Amino acid sequence: MFESDIYVRSGRIEKIGKDLSNMKVRHTLDVKGKFLLPGMIDDHVHFHEPGMEYKGDFSSESRAAVAGGITTFFDMPDTIPHVFNSEVLEAKARLASTKSIANFAFYHGASNDNLEDIKAIDSLACCGLKIFMGGASRALLVDKAEILDDIFKSSPVLIATHCEDMPTIVDNEESYRQIYGDDIPFQLHAKIRSEEACYKSSSLAIELAKSNKARLHVLHITTAKEAEMFEAESVTEKMITAEVCGHYLSFSDEDYASKGSLIKCEPAIKTESDRAGLFQGLMDNRLDIIASDHSPQKWDEKQGSYFEVLSGIPTAEFFLPSLLEHYQDGIFSLEFLVQKTSHAVADLFNIKERGYIREGYWADFVIIDVEKGRMANSKEALSKAAWTPYDGVEFRSSVYATIVNGDLVYINGKTRTGTIGKRVEFNRTV
Repeated sequence: MFESDIYVRSGRIEKIGKDLSNMKVRHTLDVKGKFLLPGMIDDHVHFHEPGMEYKGDFSSESRAAVAGGITTFFDMPDTIPHVFNSEVLEAKARLASTKSIANFAFYHGASNDNLEDIKAIDSLACCGLKIFMGGASRALLVDKAEILDDIFKSSPVLIATHCEDMPTIVDNEESYRQIYGDDIPFQLHAKIRSEEACYKSSSLAIELAKSNKARLHVLHITTAKEAEMFEAESVTEKMITAEVCGHYLSFSDEDYASKGSLIKCEPAIKTESDRAGLFQGLMDNRLDIIASDHSPQKWDEKQGSYFEVLSGIPTAEFFLPSLLEHYQDGIFSLEFLVQKTSHAVADLFNIKERGYIREGYWADFVIIDVEKGRMANSKEALSKAAWTPYDGVEFRSSVYATIVNGDLVYINGKTRTGTIGKRVEFNRTV
């Protein structure tokens, strides 16, 4: 941590120095007294375009992202059409290149019958292969043992998994349905999508990765028991890594009483003990990355009975402010947050020239004010979801400005228009 000027030209960091006031510049941004961090690289979002633009698209959700300190996002394949081949992936990238103000990359999806498409993946074209080993529609769910083994054996890129054992979840649903009918209390969500369901699936993914020597990244870990399965090493030293999401650090099952359906997500937010275990897993380097899992659902989609309410939470706009609460509480240092939201993501996915503040790298920055807070307000939400689970929360820190590829895209509560993000490039052996 140090005091410095940064000179940016043509979207890149040209010089970092103590006093660069003699440089010829067109624009100067004075942020004295604030902290400038690498922009967060969010390896886990659902922006819903194409196919579900009524609740999220690249324009609206990237605006929410930069307001929350995210300069690059990796979008999931559960769009319409599903991203099961390179043609759909490239069409999605072309769409984002006309609308997103943040940088972007996309996951290729896995299904029970697209093994040949998986084998043909261009490792420079996508961030990884997403396998829904739970929590998905029938078209996306990959639950046949022999197919999973073939995919783990054949994938030319990192495999990212959603891990929940669906037979366990279905049994739990039916048990509670016999008691409550369809009107199951939301407080039971964590018992339905249980620790057992998560652990059974994530341990299977780890077993498959080890037996096939595959590169595995397990998404949104929610339990202390799962966190213990991963090695306490640097992200660059292990083949099997894991992610936790911000809302699992903000909430526990005690919050279902007040927030109910609004915090229904998959996997479920678990106990306060699990929440503590996730913090410990991060501190021990067993859990490597913090992501948002931003998944906007409209307000009316979050109303109704347990089975009617859609899972998913819009979290991007307040992603960094929510994490900075843990800094304010003395749990995380700023350097630690940068490691888990920028450096580790860049290293894990072999991202080219992003994720660090280095001369020659792309100028992706977020500027934070830890002395000035911001209240979360659903009425002012930038996501098409038009609400936030943090409504009414007075965050003690705020995002002052966000810069993408050298362009100021957000400042002091205002999102600027006219900027388009870039498709992320990767340093990988083809």
